[in-house]
Amino acid sequence: MDNKLKIEELKSKITHHNERYYNQDNPEISDYEYDVLKQELIKLENENPELITSDSPTQKVGGSAKREAGILVAHRNPMLSLQDVFTKEDVSQFVENIKNSIYDPTFVVETKIDGLSVSLRYESGNLVMAETRGDGINFGEDVTENAKVIKDAKKKLKDPIPYLEVRGEVYMTNKAFEAVNERQEILGKKLFANPRNCAAGTLRQLDSKITKDRDLSLFIFNIQETEGITFTSHVEGYEWLKKQGLKVIETYYVCKTTDEVWNAIQIIGESRGSLAYDIDGAVVKIDHLESRTMLGATSKVPKWAIAYKYPPERKETKLLNIELSVGRTGKITPTAIFEPIRLCGTTVSRATLHNQDFIDRFDICIGSILLIEKSGDVIPKCVGELKEKRHENAKRFVMPDRCPACSAPAVRQQDTADLKCTNVNCQAQLEHHIINFVGRDAMDIKGFGEIYIQELVKLGYIKNIADIFLLKNFRADLIKKGIIGKEKNTDKLLANIEQAKQNELRSLLTGFGIPNIGKAGARELAKHFGSMDRIMEATIEDLLGVSDIGEISAKAIYDYMHDETNLMIINKLKEANVNMKMESEENIAEQKFAGLIFVITGTLPTMERTEASELIQKYGGKVSNSVSKKTNYVLAGENAGSKLTKAQDLGIAILSEGELIKMLE
Repeated sequence: MDNKLKIEELKSKITHHNERYYNQDNPEISDYEYDVLKQELIKLENENPELITSDSPTQKVGGSAKREAGILVAHRNPMLSLQDVFTKEDVSQFVENIKNSIYDPTFVVETKIDGLSVSLRYESGNLVMAETRGDGINFGEDVTENAKVIKDAKKKLKDPIPYLEVRGEVYMTNKAFEAVNERQEILGKKLFANPRNCAAGTLRQLDSKITKDRDLSLFIFNIQETEGITFTSHVEGYEWLKKQGLKVIETYYVCKTTDEVWNAIQIIGESRGSLAYDIDGAVVKIDHLESRTMLGATSKVPKWAIAYKYPPERKETKLLNIELSVGRTGKITPTAIFEPIRLCGTTVSRATLHNQDFIDRFDICIGSILLIEKSGDVIPKCVGELKEKRHENAKRFVMPDRCPACSAPAVRQQDTADLKCTNVNCQAQLEHHIINFVGRDAMDIKGFGEIYIQELVKLGYIKNIADIFLLKNFRADLIKKGIIGKEKNTDKLLANIEQAKQNELRSLLTGFGIPNIGKAGARELAKHFGSMDRIMEATIEDLLGVSDIGEISAKAIYDYMHDETNLMIINKLKEANVNMKMESEENIAEQKFAGLIFVITGTLPTMERTEASELIQKYGGKVSNSVSKKTNYVLAGENAGSKLTKAQDLGIAILSEGELIKMLE
């Protein structure tokens, strides 16, 4: 891959992960993995400066401001991010560069809290505004009402001055985080992945009562602007803020030399496991404020500070056992059960071991001392085994040749390391298959919980997906045994099942769980053939004519539609009057956007991006994450950003939400 293509690929990935982290508070990768991507992009751009564009993530700060989280407010002072560094050499270079620019500089090294950045404005000593970073330059979100219920965000200064603006980090202690997740579990709600996500989502709540109940905390880490008082140094400002009742960063060190700076970074790193909150690095900044002004900033970062990012946190623990689980496709996965350890703010005691090849590569035995790594909200993973610490009675583990759920033969798949159960009627596979079938992305049968599925499968009421639609025949029995609950709950679920019979054909196809066929593939299949019968009659050549269906997917669909068990299930679904066709009106409607590629950017007035995407796809269009010459339309809302700019540069048509809907009338 040439440099231009590699840069475009990295930009697309990083932009996607920025959206997940900054705007959705739901990252998919660890901070460390994100940093690796970012550094790779920076390196390539430095080597190829002619390929740097204004829409590159390296040229922007943070995310975007979301109107649904609160009223947008203009920044009085930019809320820039910090330049990240990862090695001792990087730190030394920064210190030396400062010494070459500033006479006898003093540095402050302090903890970098893993939370959500905010700016607080005080007028005549009263808190009048709290805002999130948003895009870092122009706008953030007004979270004043929520900030006022955070105990550390003082509403009134002890010594009022005309104006004070400070910047801080809203975070959640590990204790508060565990309390929130305990409540979530009791209420049957989704648990938060880590304290940072929970704090960010809580600060953006529209109901300040929720914010107060979740016990957020706040550290102030910088003075942005003052009127009526001046400070010479950062530390002097800290001392004054403390007197006003404001809580500043707890751990900081004043340093003069490179060695002192590095030692402070090391001390902070060693304290990570003992702090009451999560940190994701150490900040090195110049103490003298006039020197900061002299050095200034780039469009993205100040030149007087850096953030040293620690490598992923790792800890040793003893392997107690290896559990085996069977997935929807029959794949048997080994999971390490080890002595609980605390990593990145959460207690963990499990990690996947993937397959026998992985176990053999690390020579993992029951009783081994494993090295477990976890960064951010990523699932814990085993990254090694410490042979020198292994107990002499440790036992080698070998994957069985029988399924742990049904005892049927388990065989290794050709050209893979996966071990699979050969029994298509395996109860464990069936449970996962049903969970997928009734889920939101497929048939979306509300109220059909995992516990109900396990019990119905165990008692023999469900032997395949078609049996779901026959449960109404056992209504009296289900109520008597209380499998789903009392009469009201049972009738509610049965009604939802009945309603699901009218779902679109694509939902049924998604629910089948055909390998390599997700929502998009199912939609294309339904649109192309129009009915289940035509799909069942299709040859591999016919299937290859479907948009986005390749050879592997075509063979998987063909094999599925010619399997005797699957044919029996499809016939049972037909007999239960489950919809097997596309409505003719829908087929006509879908042609309106056929062959058109859309990109969605910004905050739309009434629709979520996912809703707009589904609407476009329903009418035959495709939705892409990036703007290119192939893009036909860009659907733009508030704060559209670089995608809108690129579309305008390429002369691509720009649509508002209203114009999109008008096209469908």
